[in-house]
Amino acid sequence: MNPSANGWIKKLLNQVSKTKYSETDNHEFYNRLKQAGFIYGSNIKVVLDIVKPFDFTEEERCKINLLLTYYFIYNKVNPEEDFVDSLIRYYKTISAQKRSFFEELFGDKTPDSLLEKMIHKRIHIDDNFISKSFNYFLINALLFVDVLGYQRFLKEETNIKSYVNTLESALETIVFSVIDNKSEKTEYDENLIKLFEDSIRHKNSELPSYNDAISVITEPFEKLYVIDLVCMASWSDKIIDTEEREFLLRLKNDLTLDNDVIAQSVNDINLFYDEHKDDVAFLSSKNLAQSFYDNSSKVVSKLITRNSKRLIKELSESKEAMTLLAQSTQRNLSDDEQKKIQTQLLDIFKSIPSLAIFMLPGGMLLLPLFVKFIPKLLPSAFDENRIEDKDESDED
Repeated sequence: MNPSANGWIKKLLNQVSKTKYSETDNHEFYNRLKQAGFIYGSNIKVVLDIVKPFDFTEEERCKINLLLTYYFIYNKVNPEEDFVDSLIRYYKTISAQKRSFFEELFGDKTPDSLLEKMIHKRIHIDDNFISKSFNYFLINALLFVDVLGYQRFLKEETNIKSYVNTLESALETIVFSVIDNKSEKTEYDENLIKLFEDSIRHKNSELPSYNDAISVITEPFEKLYVIDLVCMASWSDKIIDTEEREFLLRLKNDLTLDNDVIAQSVNDINLFYDEHKDDVAFLSSKNLAQSFYDNSSKVVSKLITRNSKRLIKELSESKEAMTLLAQSTQRNLSDDEQKKIQTQLLDIFKSIPSLAIFMLPGGMLLLPLFVKFIPKLLPSAFDENRIEDKDESDED
């Protein structure tokens, strides 16, 4: 079975049917997802060891784990609809307002082939957007939001896109809260908060309060997942300190979870990162925030360069966007101006398929960098207004 070749989904599902896959309970399966690295955004192996050992790439393991997780959810809900058909309908539902991302795929007449292309597009974005050199949870681990959306979709198909957006906002609020709770924030903590804040400016409303966010987290998988996200955010400076543990205990009480849930989550992430410190790229980084910005900058630069002609054409038709981008080379834009330019850029991205990554969970994290780099990489449009920033290397 080769996840990079046609027909891999059918072959994989045939292998799954010969295992005790469907007999695994929810909690055990989720724990095995963590052991495989899927929840942590670093796929070290295939969940439940369903596929025989093989020299898969990180991307291929991610594809397999994502599909197996969808299939586990499907078997637990046990709907009458065919699995592949239901997953295709789910992707179409959450992509309703960003059709350009999948539009070139919808003409495929074979369901298996269409789903293979959808998952490839979801995982392998613009020449491996989820970079092997920097595989961090802010991007990769948000794939589980897609899974939770599919679980809701199988139970109730209404307002699925709203559910996914609301859940993501709740998770962001809770992650903010654990970092905000620290009396002494590191440079990494401040950069992480800034990164998240910038990434949500496309939304029309503010992030929910902590209490409102907690009220959103009701399903067992949602509760386990948010605890693990908080542990990952806490562990980002390679230690979970006393204040962070106190926040985890508060979160445990607010979510009405048992004490051992927190203990296991902390132990699991410590064990995973200790065992796989040589396999998870960001663990060897001396400055995690700098690594994120450096690698993100490379991705954004590549996207702008590859789509420069189309971008110039689309931007030239939006006078306000051109004005704000030009002004951004001379001064910092206000929050309202940032919202305006990001909203207009999102409209432009919808018409350029390879830029639709910004419409996906986690993709918005790179949008502020996009605003920053457009004037630098499209000189023909902005030369008249550009003022070089002597300290820009310190900011990236």
